[in-house]
Amino acid sequence: MRYKKSVYQSLVLITQFGISMLVPILLCCFAGVYIGKRFQMEWLVIPFFFVGALAGFRNIYVMAKKIYQQKSEKEQRRVKKN
Repeated sequence: MRYKKSVYQSLVLITQFGISMLVPILLCCFAGVYIGKRFQMEWLVIPFFFVGALAGFRNIYVMAKKIYQQKSEKEQRRVKKN
């Protein structure tokens, strides 16, 4: 049962990373397309894409850092008990 729990947690984590990366990219691309069409500057999609990619990488970095801190705190508590 413990094996299944860790597999499900890993799948949830991978899905969460993917969503955290794709949402900012898609939102920025849509914003770039809208603003580009509105002001006849279609090239704005490219910088907006890179801004979305940077935002997605930042989201993943913050999330991974938080997960790593939680795991290290659990290990420290386990060591203190023994």
